[in-house]
Amino acid sequence: MKLTPEKLTQLKDLISRKSTWTTDEVRTLIHQEFGVEYTLKQIRIILKKLKMSYGKPFTLDYRRPEDAESLLKKPT
Repeated sequence: MKLTPEKLTQLKDLISRKSTWTTDEVRTLIHQEFGVEYTLKQIRIILKKLKMSYGKPFTLDYRRPEDAESLLKKPT
């Protein structure tokens, strides 16, 4: 079973209510709201189709000093 264009519009509205989502969270949302299961690859394709972006989160190094950029700048 696939999501209809109307349900895709509804999904976009649901996703827009929160600023960040993981693809796994979107997959869970689709399953809860519409009863349809997709793979993570299919979720990424759906997000692209909806003109929404996704990215991998990155971790910040706790050892990085607050003024790291100024420390790395070369004196002129």
